[in-house]
Amino acid sequence: MAITKRHSLRIAAVGVISAVSVVLAGTVASAATPAVAGASVAQATGVKVSITAKPSVTSVKAWQLFRVNGSATGLKAGSKMVLQQKQGKNWVSLPAVTPLSSKGTYSLGVKLGLKGKNELRIVNGKAVSPVFNVTVR
Repeated sequence: MAITKRHSLRIAAVGVISAVSVVLAGTVASAATPAVAGASVAQATGVKVSITAKPSVTSVKAWQLFRVNGSATGLKAGSKMVLQQKQGKNWVSLPAVTPLSSKGTYSLGVKLGLKGKNELRIVNGKAVSPVFNVTVR
């Protein structure tokens, strides 16, 4: 009886893990697709893609919440707007992502911990906003 019970638990655990993996894979695939597709469709049709970005503050304490608001033209609603930070010579995508609304606007809550002047921008595919700065004290 103990072997059967253990076997049933093992099968249930594998089933749950498999279901979670499928759901996560689908979520990642669907989350990545609109951003790339939105930019490439707009570029293929000759529509000019532009992104604006404006921080709610220019100086914050470390890990203090602030917002980056902006708009985009030439992108589909739901396109992922990603915050990037310049680290050395490279632009690094931060885990701060928000979808573009049906009105073509977005608002992104951000917390930064890297003290000093932070160069930031919003990207979607190959479309990039102008660089803006936020100083972290």
